[in-house]
Amino acid sequence: MSAPPTDVSARNSYHHGDLRMALVEAGVRLAREGGPPAIVLREATRRAGVAPNAAYRHFANREALFEAVRMQVLQTMAQTIETPLASARHIDDAALRARAMLTAVGRGYLEFAQAETGWFRTAFAVSDLERDALAAQKQDLQTHTSGGDPFEQLGEALDAMVDAHVLPAAHRAQAEYLAWSAVHGMATLMIDGPLRQSTPEQRMALTERLLLMVEKGL
Repeated sequence: MSAPPTDVSARNSYHHGDLRMALVEAGVRLAREGGPPAIVLREATRRAGVAPNAAYRHFANREALFEAVRMQVLQTMAQTIETPLASARHIDDAALRARAMLTAVGRGYLEFAQAETGWFRTAFAVSDLERDALAAQKQDLQTHTSGGDPFEQLGEALDAMVDAHVLPAAHRAQAEYLAWSAVHGMATLMIDGPLRQSTPEQRMALTERLLLMVEKGL
């Protein structure tokens, strides 16, 4: 996704009849600036150039807007990761290709967390709507490979590792959660924990060691 539109473009979107998208775009800008707490219906309507009550035609409450923004941010994150992932898919050797795909997803994840901290925090904040949905649905750990979000991109890379005999098929089940927890933990340490004071060189070295550890540990 390209950079979020300015307030003027959001107003233009509204005048062309797409108020919902104008509000989501305003919410995306708010998330980029201040993370989850910054996503407020009243401020989103102000930036879209409409009265606060107008938002309720499209969003029942702040949580509904938040979930729409969160999904948009996840898509943006996936699109960012897709560039290096697409390059890795063109490697001829199957084993090298699978390893490069896993590395692309992990490195892209960490780079996005540091470059777009507000968006990253928003992408993985659980809204009340999602919490209710997760509680209602049956636990489903099947892998999806459509590439619609970073989790699916990770699943694609892990499947490629199995196909290339880099990852034993017996180790494939729930491997997303093992790899994800390691990389997400490092991202959190870098943006909110003690590693936020580390140098770019230190972060780069830690990233390479972490991704190698994940690959070997699976």
